[in-house]
Amino acid sequence: MFSTMTERGATATLDALALGATDYIAKPAHAASAAHAIQSVKDQLPPKIKSLCPDVIAPLAKKISGEKQPGQSSVENPNKSKRYEIVVIGSSTGGPQALSKLIGQLPANFPVPVVVVQHMPPVFTRHLATRLNKYSSLDVKEASGGEPLKAGQVLLAPGDFHLELTQESGQVTTVLQQTPHENSCRPAVDVLFRSAAKVYGDGCLAVILTGMGTDGLRGSKAIVQNGGNLLAQDESTSVVWGMPRAVLEAGLASRTLPVPLIANELKQLTSIGRCDNVLS
Repeated sequence: MFSTMTERGATATLDALALGATDYIAKPAHAASAAHAIQSVKDQLPPKIKSLCPDVIAPLAKKISGEKQPGQSSVENPNKSKRYEIVVIGSSTGGPQALSKLIGQLPANFPVPVVVVQHMPPVFTRHLATRLNKYSSLDVKEASGGEPLKAGQVLLAPGDFHLELTQESGQVTTVLQQTPHENSCRPAVDVLFRSAAKVYGDGCLAVILTGMGTDGLRGSKAIVQNGGNLLAQDESTSVVWGMPRAVLEAGLASRTLPVPLIANELKQLTSIGRCDNVLS
């Protein structure tokens, strides 16, 4: 669908995605000319169509030699006694639907903060946070910058801002930046993941959900190199298996799971090392 970059357009877009639309394109309302508007559509639309129809337009390459089946490890099993202190999530095309399923299954007593980058423009991210909050037991909101991270809360990066985590005097807070785009994205998953790896080290638990491209790949490498753990959404439940596939091919994901099972995996992993280690 095509959508205006307005409050009304954002609401209609999220409604359409919830009802089964796979993706959207922003209308080039402020283009300098008709030619610029047409070029904007040409730049956005074909890549999205190709990503959604790989078997028709560009048949998939041969499967990776020795590729693991969904649910199996592509890296060594993570330390079973490790205590995680943060969950960071990256998603793009198909992300709003996947996030709704995942976050909606996390309990109110989820023991660590959750920070999310979803590729979306301004206004849209605020409406997405409101929508997720409506159907979640957790407190979901768009990050405003400078807020401390706390358990039971989900912070979503605002459109057109990179979201980073920083630590001072033992307190982790959010930082919003408008530094250059990465992977043609702002917010970018890589930016969040790199900062999370730096702050939390082996206490970082990451998830790569459905999405086109490879944003999150370099940040995932940083997380794994610092001892953290990475889960990826499987192909069968991904609208576009681009971002998850990239981390799986790179040997970074400890497990690939259907999105309905990721929440349960997060509950189990974050309960390790805590007294009340069984979450409802």
